[in-house]
Amino acid sequence: MRIGFLHNFLFSLFLLLSSMHNIISQARDTITPTQSLRDGETIISSGGHFEMGFLSSPEGSLNRYISIWYKQIPVPTLIWIANTQTALTNTTSAVFKIIKPGLLLLTDAKLGTIWSTKNTTSRSAKNPIAQLLDSGNLVVRDAEDENPENFIWQSFDYPTDTFFPGMKLGWNFLTGHEVFLTARENENSPASGQFTAHLDPTGYPQIVIKNGTEEVYATGPWNGLRWSGKPAINPDNPHFKYQMHMNPREAYTRYDIVNNSIYLRLVLSSSGVFESLGWVNETQSWFSFIKSPMDICDKYAVCGVNGICNLAKSPICGCLENFVNKTGGAGGCHRRKALKCKNGTDGFKKYSGIKLPDTKHSWFNKTMNLKECEHKCLKNCSCTAYSSLDISKGGSGCLLWFNGLFGVRVLTQNGQDIYIRLDSSEIPEPITKGSHPSSKGKKVKIIFGSSLLLTIILILLGLSLGFYFYKKSNKKERKMKESIDIPLFDLSTILRATNNFSNKNKLGKGGFGAVYKGVLENKQEIAVKRLSKNSTQGVEEFKNEVICIAKLQHRNLVKLLGCCIQGEEKLLVYEYMANTSLDTFIFDETKSKLLDWPKRFSIIIGIARGLLYLHQDSRLRIIHRDLKANNVLLDNMMNPKISDFGLARSVLGDATEANTNRIVGTHGYIAPEYAGDGIFSVKSDTFSFGVLLLEIVTSKRNRGFRHPNNSLNLISHVWKLYKENRELELIDEHLAPSCDLSQAQRSIQVGLLCVQQHPEDRPIMSSVVIMLSNDSTLPEAKEPGFFTERRASESNYSSSTQGESSRNECSISLLDPR
Repeated sequence: MRIGFLHNFLFSLFLLLSSMHNIISQARDTITPTQSLRDGETIISSGGHFEMGFLSSPEGSLNRYISIWYKQIPVPTLIWIANTQTALTNTTSAVFKIIKPGLLLLTDAKLGTIWSTKNTTSRSAKNPIAQLLDSGNLVVRDAEDENPENFIWQSFDYPTDTFFPGMKLGWNFLTGHEVFLTARENENSPASGQFTAHLDPTGYPQIVIKNGTEEVYATGPWNGLRWSGKPAINPDNPHFKYQMHMNPREAYTRYDIVNNSIYLRLVLSSSGVFESLGWVNETQSWFSFIKSPMDICDKYAVCGVNGICNLAKSPICGCLENFVNKTGGAGGCHRRKALKCKNGTDGFKKYSGIKLPDTKHSWFNKTMNLKECEHKCLKNCSCTAYSSLDISKGGSGCLLWFNGLFGVRVLTQNGQDIYIRLDSSEIPEPITKGSHPSSKGKKVKIIFGSSLLLTIILILLGLSLGFYFYKKSNKKERKMKESIDIPLFDLSTILRATNNFSNKNKLGKGGFGAVYKGVLENKQEIAVKRLSKNSTQGVEEFKNEVICIAKLQHRNLVKLLGCCIQGEEKLLVYEYMANTSLDTFIFDETKSKLLDWPKRFSIIIGIARGLLYLHQDSRLRIIHRDLKANNVLLDNMMNPKISDFGLARSVLGDATEANTNRIVGTHGYIAPEYAGDGIFSVKSDTFSFGVLLLEIVTSKRNRGFRHPNNSLNLISHVWKLYKENRELELIDEHLAPSCDLSQAQRSIQVGLLCVQQHPEDRPIMSSVVIMLSNDSTLPEAKEPGFFTERRASESNYSSSTQGESSRNECSISLLDPR
């Protein structure tokens, strides 16, 4: 009987296990347009590792969310949530579904659409499905196409608070998409909190945690084995591997599980702590084994510039060796002896066992050796330190820092070496055989003593001459400062912000001079326009821009923060525009794909409103006279801002035009009556806007455009197709998936109305804004102004977008009007 009972028990157990296996293997892992997901229903990944459906958060709460969680862990652990911002308390009529061409929707019969995805590619699926992969990634794809490169959407691109194995945290430079983490509002609410975690690709990549816009922690750079500030990461760990990749296409970090029997996740907590968590079967709980930040020394720049944090000391903040601070460690430190940046006056001292500084203001090269790295740093007066880029396999590559060093701390394990620039007298030289250590000092004293008298005489002579010229130039400087009513910056502040006008900070060059990116001590990013000695524009244009733009305030005009007038330097300080100028997008074959039709139309409307403000609503009636793609800047949200008012003119009262003997502007954008007769007006700005509008729609430059079958320029070509009712052929082919054809056709017609031959036929900008924003019937356009300028050299109108854009379109001054 015992044998029979055991046989029956084993047979029953076998059937039970078989049926459980069948349930898992047969459970669906996809949602199709005909199979929606309701509360109480789930989908399970093919290997049974992950499950998706409606789940409460926190456990037992009435708030329900579409979530993904571990199937085989008894404690409900959510790794991704769709509707983080809007919880459902009654899911009886809630449905999670997929519709063509590949959009996910969470809808409710009473509340409407609660959450949805966006099609982030130009692809669409004839037969879209949503599939939960065994990696925990929810993907939208065509049922017949399993290639990950062709996924229409995936949850790994839009994580919540969890960094998961196989996920790429970082940037796609081609699309401009960033994958980053957002902490919960608190432990009981998955709504977005104030902390975020990013891979910052500025300089050399590092992971940063932000509280709003303020950085609170930085890992330091990736050194080939680990993040410099994360000594606990073991590259030989048998369970998981960390990686960091950077190339022209993308920059990202990821980690992968080597041993599939363990569960590991990285979570950004609501308090701003990045935790590595592993599941422990014995305790049936999650164990935290690495935290960032680890302690007070991990707080961002806690000891200030050139400071070093050491937990073993009290106070914990001090100065790097050979640096001093009279006010205390936390206030930052400076070199005991200032750098002279002359041949032989500077050298480098090795500092060991530390976390490398913040790399926001750094430069790197993967092929240089350490000696080449030293020589590279010595050639740049702003370079303050260097180290090996990759310490694996003996060390390779070069990493340079510029100006102050932030975030250095002492590490008790896996610290690194850095070589910091000092005055050569601060660096002890090795004593060679047969020499006396004091012999060099004696020679220096003799040379110094013999030259001291001559130096004093030359200094006194120079001072007497210099004082005369200084007094003369300073009088002019004071007079100019008195005539300008905006904040004034010290030159030293600008030099620190721009790394002494380093070429690395150079954004471009125009008729006024070069433009540099800078970062003020309060972390505000700025753009600094520096008047060149060889500039075609001079002091008058400088004063004109200050006077004009200082009194203008509009969301579509660039904001002038202040200026600097000191000696020969004349500088304008603007808010920094993260996406530079419009021409770098619309005339670049790769970047133009990033501007879909809704973005382009929004830019067109924004420029029109900015110009309307100048012509009609500002305190001064301003005629810009140099509106072009180069002079439209884009902020981080791609909002357009008109810039460069050096050639602008104000007109009195209700006047709308004026006359000049000096023709200024840019070939291809100048109105015929202005170029021919010297008459500029609000209508000449309208003409320039019309040219720019047509360039935005077509992604073609008016200047330099040549049709392969004729000699027409862009305006002539548009006019020809407009008369033949073929204007839709002009639309950039990349806009096809997103284009509103009626809106684009209207834009082309408005552009032609703006470039009509006679200024009285052109609309004013208030009418332009109305025509673009409404569906009213437009008047027929008359023949445009086919003004043919004298042919310039190829370098002046090349349609190439390589290099600095301003080299392609230079502002001009024609003193002899036709």
